[in-house]
Amino acid sequence: MPSQGVRGNRPLRFALVTIPVLLVIAVLALLGIGWYYSDQLLDPAQARPGYPDVSLGPTTVGGVSSIALRKAADTTNAGEWAVLWSGGYVQVGEVLSDRDGTTVRKLLKGQAPPAGTPVRFSPQMWPGDPKSALGLDFQHVNVPTELGPMPAWLTPGTTNTWVIAIHGRGGTPEETLRAIPPLHQLGLSVLSITYRNDSGAPPSPDGFFHLGDSEWQDVESAMKYATAHGARHTVLYGWSMGGAIAEQLLARSPLASQVDAVVLDAPAVSWGKTLVLQAQNRGLPLTGLLTWDAELVSGWRAGIDFGRMELIDSPPAHRPPTLLFHGSADGTVPVQASRDLAAAAGRLDWPLTYVEVPNAEHTAAWNVDPTGYEGHLRDFLGSRPDLTR
Repeated sequence: MPSQGVRGNRPLRFALVTIPVLLVIAVLALLGIGWYYSDQLLDPAQARPGYPDVSLGPTTVGGVSSIALRKAADTTNAGEWAVLWSGGYVQVGEVLSDRDGTTVRKLLKGQAPPAGTPVRFSPQMWPGDPKSALGLDFQHVNVPTELGPMPAWLTPGTTNTWVIAIHGRGGTPEETLRAIPPLHQLGLSVLSITYRNDSGAPPSPDGFFHLGDSEWQDVESAMKYATAHGARHTVLYGWSMGGAIAEQLLARSPLASQVDAVVLDAPAVSWGKTLVLQAQNRGLPLTGLLTWDAELVSGWRAGIDFGRMELIDSPPAHRPPTLLFHGSADGTVPVQASRDLAAAAGRLDWPLTYVEVPNAEHTAAWNVDPTGYEGHLRDFLGSRPDLTR
C-alpha cells in the first residue's frame, strides 16, 4: 500500500515540479523577447539607418536617364525620393519598370552610383543644410538645455513667429528641409533642432530614447531660446516621433500655453498601435502579447509611461489648432491612429485639420504631393494673421 501511494502521487509531484519550471521558462522567454524589442525601440544605435538596398547602376528607359535597383519593399514607393549612399545621392521620380527583380526609376537629379553600391531610400530629398540644399541663409546655433548645448539650424524669417521643427526617431534636422521653403515664404523663422541622443547632441542620462517622454524638455528649451531671441509666437512642427515629442510638451510643459499652432506629419500618437504594426510587419504571432511585453520591459528599463502617450486617452490640456498629415500607405506608424485622433477631435474640443495623402509611405506625404502639401501648410498658417504679420 505505501508503495502504491508513492506511485499514485507521481503525476502530482511531476506537475508540482514541472509547472513552476515552465512558468519560469515562460517568464524568462518573455523577458528576453521584451528586452530584444526594447533594444530595437530605445537604443539610438538601432535607429540609425544603414544602406539596405542595392544600386544596379545607371540605365535609360525610352531615352530617359534612370537608375536600376535591386527590387525591395521600398524601391517602388510612391512619389519622389532621395536615394542615398556613402558620399552621394540622387533624386528619383516615377517607377519606369518593375520586373525580374529589378526596379527602374526616373532620375530627377544626379548621377546613379555604380552597380553594387549599397544605398537607401529616404524621403529627405536633400542632404546638407538650408544653404547647400535650398540656397537659404541660416545660422548654426546652440540651444542651451539641462543636458548641455544642442546644435540647431536657424533659418531666419521676417515675422516674430518661430517654428520649432522636430525630426523623428533616429533622424536629423535634414528631415525638416522639405518644410522650410513654404514656411520661409510665409516669413516664419525655422529653428530645426536636435535633441538628446542625436549625433552632436548630449546623450540622455541612461543613453536611451524615451519616445517623447523626456525629449519634450529639449523642445521646451528651444522655445525658451526662441523667446529670448525675439519670438512672440510659436509653432511646433513634428515628424513621426517628433510629433509625439511635441504632444508631450503640450501635455506637460508650463510653456504649453505659448504654443499657437501645431503641425504633425505621420506622428506617433499611439505607441501601442505603432508597436502592434511593427510586430505585424515582422510576421510575429501574438502581437498583442508582444506589444504588452515590449512596453512593459521598455517602461521598466527607461521609465517610460506609455499610457500618457496614448493621445486620445490622454489628450493635452492645451490643444491649439493642429494640421495633421498622414500617408495611407504608412508601414511604420499606423495611419489608423491618426484617423482615430481626427475622428475624436470634436469630442476632445481640438481644432484639428486632417489631411490623408493616398499611397504615401511614412513621412512621405510631401514626396507624393509636394504642391498639395505645401498648399495645405500655407492655408493653415497663412490664415492666421497673428502668425504671419
